[in-house]
Amino acid sequence: MPVPIGNTLGIFSDNIVRRRSILPLSTKRITHWSNGFSLPHGGSTILYTGQMYQLIPFINSMSHQLGKFEDSWITRFFGIGRFFNKMLNLTKFMAFPSSKEKAAYDQPIRNIVECLHKAGSEFGYLYEHDYYSGALAYDEGLDDAFKRHAKFVYNVWKEHNVKTLITIDPHTTNIVRSIYPHYIEDFDIEVKNYMEILAENPPPVVQHLHETVTVHDPCLYARSESIVEQPRKLLRNIGIEVQETELSGALANCCGGPLESLFPKKSLLIAKKRVDQLLDCASTIITSCPICMANLKRVTPETHSVHDISEYLVKSYSPDFK
Repeated sequence: MPVPIGNTLGIFSDNIVRRRSILPLSTKRITHWSNGFSLPHGGSTILYTGQMYQLIPFINSMSHQLGKFEDSWITRFFGIGRFFNKMLNLTKFMAFPSSKEKAAYDQPIRNIVECLHKAGSEFGYLYEHDYYSGALAYDEGLDDAFKRHAKFVYNVWKEHNVKTLITIDPHTTNIVRSIYPHYIEDFDIEVKNYMEILAENPPPVVQHLHETVTVHDPCLYARSESIVEQPRKLLRNIGIEVQETELSGALANCCGGPLESLFPKKSLLIAKKRVDQLLDCASTIITSCPICMANLKRVTPETHSVHDISEYLVKSYSPDFK
């Protein structure tokens, strides 16, 4: 039997309603990336992570486990799992990412903050109130749960007098800038993506990088938020040559996410097709989405590599940053 979609989505829905995230994480885990920055608590402009980078190691681990169950008799018992999940968060027993992987997905957030600081941007962070955006709940069609969650998150921002959000991934950017206003009357918070900020006011280049890469455009950046030229401008500015695939920009093929939680095998097939297209252009793939990075990495040969764009930007703007 395939992964039981109804019960899996039911667990996600129960989690976001009861625990404010599809995969509940501790505050320590959500905010761990911020150690050493001393960002102000709150302010009119805040960095909003939406928890997407922090969630990826756990989504990866859970998808791996679900992949083992796909077409297995064990899927018959997922309904029982949902029943007990209402009382006890069972998803933590399905996700066991390593410390190394958690650190790897914290690093892009740290890189982004460092780049923004080099550009002179001033902002705070809500720490324990940096709630999940609800993006995957919306993507998976959990409309009622998403609507309740979106209103909760928006009210938290209003309570903290937030006027502007700086977002750092395509799913969070799209959900708060283009979807929240359809669910929240008089939505009045400005949403800026960090690459838009850096492209408008790039930091001084300390070290030019002379490499050839290809860019994978995340669907939501390219097709919904018109963030296509900004990453290319940033890369060219630091000395990177971008080799384009025929299917780039708004025509870019999907990475296979966020199917990985419901159709693990199908997700891998889609990712493999996309990686083959990209590697025809260059041996290094650059993307700006944690979901895309995770899915593409799963099927990229060891002789090639996939990187978050922030890794290249921080290497150019702040070479000694760790």
